[in-house]
Amino acid sequence: MGTTLISVFFLAAVVIIALSVFFTFVPVMLWISAIASGVRISIITLVAMRLRRVIPSRIVNPLIKATKAGLSLTINQLESHYLAGGNVDRVVNALIAAHRANIQLPFERAAAIDLAGRDVLQAVQMSVNPRVIETPVVSAVAKDGIEVKVIARVTVRANIDRLVGGAGEETIIARVGEGIVTTVGSSSSHKDVLENPDRISTTVLSKGLDAGTAFEILSIDIADIDIGKNIGAYLQTEQAEADKQIAQAKAEERRAMAVAQEQEMRARVVEMKAKVVEAESEVPQAMAEALREGKLGVMDYMNLKNIESDTQMRASLGKMNDPRDNQGEES
Repeated sequence: MGTTLISVFFLAAVVIIALSVFFTFVPVMLWISAIASGVRISIITLVAMRLRRVIPSRIVNPLIKATKAGLSLTINQLESHYLAGGNVDRVVNALIAAHRANIQLPFERAAAIDLAGRDVLQAVQMSVNPRVIETPVVSAVAKDGIEVKVIARVTVRANIDRLVGGAGEETIIARVGEGIVTTVGSSSSHKDVLENPDRISTTVLSKGLDAGTAFEILSIDIADIDIGKNIGAYLQTEQAEADKQIAQAKAEERRAMAVAQEQEMRARVVEMKAKVVEAESEVPQAMAEALREGKLGVMDYMNLKNIESDTQMRASLGKMNDPRDNQGEES
């Protein structure tokens, strides 16, 4: 009797474990939900998903949602997108939103947008409800040198056909900023910009700034416009200061060259004086040698001395009669 009870308990445990493994591996409840929702799918297909390491609920639940919304999607499409690393639920939600808004969005394009890293559901919502992008403060200078600071609001709508490979919001902001700088810079005066701010919007909008982007620009509105610094006067002041420094540097260079030349002349004078002193020191020796050799007589020597004395006397008299020397002595 005891052996029979043990056998019964053992058999019951095996059955329970087998049923648990079966219901864990085979999503019966999910299959029942799909059948009840009108989605025709077999148990074998669900088991095959398990074998391919695909979570059946990630495929079946979006398929049920799409079927209820009136979309014609196959389980192979959803499973292939899941295996490619896409977000199946987000793609299905985007397709439903596009279908409700009467926007043409095939599954292949939605899957491509999702795999490209963009939020396809947000793109569909932006196509229905345009988004406003506010630019940072754009500083531009008019021809009169006055700085003008502008803040613009750009209303954009997602262009689903250009979402894959199209530029983002940063490109839109950069192009609008460039257009503002060009428009203000071409104005003859900052007063013209303040009087007609809509000129900026019209000019920038006509440039086709949304080319090659994932958006379509609907309008560009000037949110704020203000006056900044007098850039022209500032630049002129900086230029004058730079010219002053250049002139000072050139003057210093000329002064240094003059000092160098003066020092060089002084060195040459000192050198010439040294040579004269050296030559004068050799005169007595030459005269003595001439006297010994008989080339110079005593009378010649006496005449030379008389000439030197006469020359010194004339020089002394000339200094006494020179009024400039007298003024120097008086001073």
